[in-house]
Amino acid sequence: MNTSKITIGLFVAGTLMVVFGTILVFVGPIIIDDQIVKNLVIDPKNEMTYSMWKDVPVPFFMSVYFFNVLNPAEVLAGEKPMVEQRGPYVYRKRIQKQNITFHPNDTVSYLEYRRYFFEPSMSVGNESDVVTIPNMLVLGAAVMMENMPYAVRLMVSATFKTFKEGPFLTKSVGELMWGYDSKLVDFLNKWLPGMLPSTGKFGLFSEFNNSNTGLFTIHTGKDNIHLIHKVDSWNGLTKLTNWRTPQCNMINGTAGQMWPPFMTKQSTLPFYSPDACRSLELIYQREGIMAGIPLYRYVAPKTMFANGSDYAPNEGFCPCRQSGLLNVSSCRSNAPMFISHPHFYNADPVLLDYVLGLHPTEDQHGLFIDIHPMTGVPLNVSIRLQLNLYMKSVSGVGETGKISEVVMPMIWFEESGYIDGEILTTFHTNLVVLPMVMEYVQYCFIGLGLASILAALLVYHSGKLRYEKTAIPNTNGSTSPSEQTPLLPDHVH
Repeated sequence: MNTSKITIGLFVAGTLMVVFGTILVFVGPIIIDDQIVKNLVIDPKNEMTYSMWKDVPVPFFMSVYFFNVLNPAEVLAGEKPMVEQRGPYVYRKRIQKQNITFHPNDTVSYLEYRRYFFEPSMSVGNESDVVTIPNMLVLGAAVMMENMPYAVRLMVSATFKTFKEGPFLTKSVGELMWGYDSKLVDFLNKWLPGMLPSTGKFGLFSEFNNSNTGLFTIHTGKDNIHLIHKVDSWNGLTKLTNWRTPQCNMINGTAGQMWPPFMTKQSTLPFYSPDACRSLELIYQREGIMAGIPLYRYVAPKTMFANGSDYAPNEGFCPCRQSGLLNVSSCRSNAPMFISHPHFYNADPVLLDYVLGLHPTEDQHGLFIDIHPMTGVPLNVSIRLQLNLYMKSVSGVGETGKISEVVMPMIWFEESGYIDGEILTTFHTNLVVLPMVMEYVQYCFIGLGLASILAALLVYHSGKLRYEKTAIPNTNGSTSPSEQTPLLPDHVH
C-alpha cells in the first residue's frame, strides 16, 4: 500500500477520534445530567424511581430506647433522677403513599401512611419488658396547672388520687409504646375532649402507628428539577402557626425523603418534620463512599436546638430553656414536652448535671443523612431524637412531692435505613458504572486518536528517510532519481 495513503488514513482517523473524544468530554456530563433529570421527575412513566418514591422499598427501622428510672422514690424526695438505658426495641417501619393526586401546576399531593412491626431478633429485650418512666399525664398536667388557682390544683390532685394515677408509671414496653387502658384518660376524653392527642389508649407512639403524616403537596420537578420534592404545602398550609416569628413558621425544604439533584458541599438539607412541628436543616460534614458510590454526609448543626440567647433566629421557638432543647408544647396540647438529641448530645452541659446515667457521644447519638450528591437520593439515614418531659414540684398537686426542676429524658429513638440489595446494584450500575465507562471511553478515544496521529507522523518520517537513502547526488547536486545518469559498463566507456 502507498505510504502516503497510510499516513493520511492514520492522521484523519486519529484526528476524528481526538475530536470525538473531546466532544464527549464536554457532552458526556450533559448527557448524564439530562438522564438524571429525566429519570428523577416524579412521574408514573418513570417506573423505577416512581415506585421507589411511592412505596419506599428500603427497609426502615425504628429503634427505641427507654430511660428506666432507678430511684423514683428518691426523685420524689428531691434527689437527682438516676436512669439506665433499656433497649433497643426495634420495629420495622413500612411506608406507603396513598391518595396520590397530580395537579396542573406540576405538584403532587399524597398521604403517607406508616406502620410498625416489632422485630424480636433485632431487639435487646421484648415488648413485655417492664420499665419505669415519669407519668406524663400527672407530672405534665401539674406543670400545665401551675398558674391555675390553688383550689383548681387541689381538685386536679384529688382527681389523680381518685383514678390512682401516681407520678411514675411502671408498665411493659408494649403498653408504653402503643397504649394502655387508663380510667383517667377515659374521663378526660369524655369531659375535656381534645385535651389529649389520643382518644383511645394512651401511649407514647399510639398516634403514630397506622397513621399518616398529614397531606403533603410537593413539586414533581417537571417544571424545574431544582424544586423537585420541595414542599408546596402541608395540610393546605404554606406556613405554620405554632411559633412566634414568620421565619420559624416557614415550611422549608422537602418532606425529608429525597432532595433535588446536583448538590454541592455548600448545599444544605432542609426538610419539614410534622413530628417536630417545624422545618429542620442539616449541613455538609464530609465526603464518603458506600459500596463504591460517592456520598456527602450531612449532620445537624449545633444551632439546630440552640435557644434564642445563643442563636437569635431560634428566638421564635421560645419560650426556651437551655440550648439543646426544642420546646414542642405548642403542638403537643401544651404539654411541657421538649425534643433534643439523645443523651443531650450537643446540648448545654448543665442538662447532664440534672440527671445521672447519661453519656452522649457523636457516634451513638448524633444524627446524619448520607446523600448521593448527583441525584439527591439518601443512601444511609440515621435520625436520632429524644423525648423529654419538664417536671417540677407544684404546690397543691401532692403527686409532685419535692421533685426538683428538671428536664427529664423519657425515651430516645432512631429511625434508620439504607439502600441495599437489587436497588443498590441498579443504583451503582446506572449512576456510577455507566458514567465511569463513558469517561473511560472518551479518554480512550482521545488516547487512540493521539496514538494514531503519532503513528501517522512516524510512518511519514520513516518513508521520508527511505526516500532520501535511495537518492544519489548528481554533478549538479541534484538528488532526484529522474535526473541521475545511469551507470554504464566499463567496456562501453
